[in-house]
Amino acid sequence: MADVIKTPSSRVRALWALPFRTSGEYVLYWMTATRRAKWNFALDRSVQLARDLKKPLVILEALRLDYPWASERLHKFVLQGMDDNRRSFAETCVTYYPYIEPEPRAGSGLLRQLASRACVVVTDDSPQFFMPAMLAAARLEVDCRFEAVDSIGLLPLRSTGKAFSRAFDFRRFLQRNLGQHLTERPGADSLAGLELPRIGAELDEVKQRWPEATPALLMGEPLVLAELAIDHAVPPTNRKGGAASAEAALSEFVGEKLPNYDEHRNRPEQGGTSGLSAYLHFGHLSPHQVFAAIAAREGWTPDRLGDCRNGERVGWWGLDPSAASFLDQLVTWRELGLNVATHQPDYDKFASIPAWAKKTLADHADDERPYTYSLAQFEKAETHDELWNAAQQELRTDGVIHGYLRMLWGKKILHWSPSPQAAHEVMLELNNKYALDGRDPNSHSGILWTLGKFDRAWGPERDVFGKVRTMTSSNTRRKLRVSEYIARWTRNALS
Repeated sequence: MADVIKTPSSRVRALWALPFRTSGEYVLYWMTATRRAKWNFALDRSVQLARDLKKPLVILEALRLDYPWASERLHKFVLQGMDDNRRSFAETCVTYYPYIEPEPRAGSGLLRQLASRACVVVTDDSPQFFMPAMLAAARLEVDCRFEAVDSIGLLPLRSTGKAFSRAFDFRRFLQRNLGQHLTERPGADSLAGLELPRIGAELDEVKQRWPEATPALLMGEPLVLAELAIDHAVPPTNRKGGAASAEAALSEFVGEKLPNYDEHRNRPEQGGTSGLSAYLHFGHLSPHQVFAAIAAREGWTPDRLGDCRNGERVGWWGLDPSAASFLDQLVTWRELGLNVATHQPDYDKFASIPAWAKKTLADHADDERPYTYSLAQFEKAETHDELWNAAQQELRTDGVIHGYLRMLWGKKILHWSPSPQAAHEVMLELNNKYALDGRDPNSHSGILWTLGKFDRAWGPERDVFGKVRTMTSSNTRRKLRVSEYIARWTRNALS
């Protein structure tokens, strides 16, 4: 019999702190944010409870239609992950129940119906996108013990108690506190060898009203997607969603790209970025799994952590520059975005930028812009700047922008918009509509960084930007070899 992985109490939050309903028929895991069958604290917690209560485990993974920016691109990426989950759970003793809304609001009542017969409902804790509002609404649907389990980061979401405004200060907090959490890992395969009672006909009536998704739908076949009420003007990319693709991307990154990450990550021609952000965003890949893969490759153990506690990037991990540089992105910057989203309700709003940035941008709000473009012109990559246009075409076509050029992309939208608020609206719309990792707290961090968030005032003051850090295409051209990048994304532009 498989060992039980005990979930740290710091990651379990009781939404309804009721006793377990021992007369219930099963334990229900409502999978919403950590959409994977491995390396998942919420799954571990569900397994633990099912074992303790000697009940079957039912896993509901649903996909609604009416989420903001719903499109073929986002829908298919999630569906591919669900198809991977279907395959993973098929060989286990748990019951996987995938449900895809055929029309808006068709899934209403499904959670309530399943919860009414459950001993306990476990779900994923996440501060991103519409998840907090969805959990708040779900509390009205669940009439038994209801727990949210945090499996989204290396640092438990609520271990800080406040939002940090600077990466330097947050990194210092991590250097003093993260070490104790690094040995707390979810199970790499909690279902291997697991023995639980199996569900019988208990779900038959439920599935008659809310039919289980077919394999054709889970594979996201074009004819099936065409029938759904989503945005069909944003097509899928060549990037495939799901845990299998995520693990392949992780293996490629750690084996081939990580050794040169520090040197190549800001060079478009080298393709040195990790390519993992979309998989982390949709929960197809665990940050613990990423960290474990890097630690295994580097032969790293916690006793290699340095004594550095001053917030500096260098000297803490006890790793070579490339591995340490990537971990600063995975840990400091990603976890900072999660931290702010957890403790600052307006984390994705223009109002969340620091006071100094608001003031300097307001002081320069009436400055003459060298160019101004509408949302439609930005969206269609119809600016005068071929490098910016290439970055926008990469976003529209591939669902990502190379990391360094993503910063330039945002800075120039600020430069060419009639106001800072309008610039933020344009960045938000384009990023959330086209980017596979859009809507993520870390994605919002990047957008708002272009407006001064997590940064400091810079001098001398410049038109439009004031004291906000500037970036220019001409300087980028001097730093990076971009001619091939421009040619590629001009040639491969989405029509």
